[in-house]
Amino acid sequence: MAKKSAIERNDKRQRMAKRYAAKRETLKAIARDQERPIEERFEAQLKLSELPRNSAPTRYRNRCGITGRPRGFYRKLRMSRIALRDFASQGLVPGMVKSSW
Repeated sequence: MAKKSAIERNDKRQRMAKRYAAKRETLKAIARDQERPIEERFEAQLKLSELPRNSAPTRYRNRCGITGRPRGFYRKLRMSRIALRDFASQGLVPGMVKSSW
């Protein structure tokens, strides 16, 4: 089980990314627009850099919803490989059978 503080910090990053997503996208669009004057584009870039770092979606880490494990994560199932194996062994995942030889 992952540390509670790491899980909470990651959840905070996810909430901040959602909160600032629209503002960040508009500033990025202004900064990339070649038709706008260079001063306006530069100002948009400065405003973008003034936003909190944790509001960037790349700072968010995918974690297992059950254990909080950050590695071995399956996006489609939203869980780690270890949690998936435990669920499969208990017969909770339809169609999945633990192999043994």
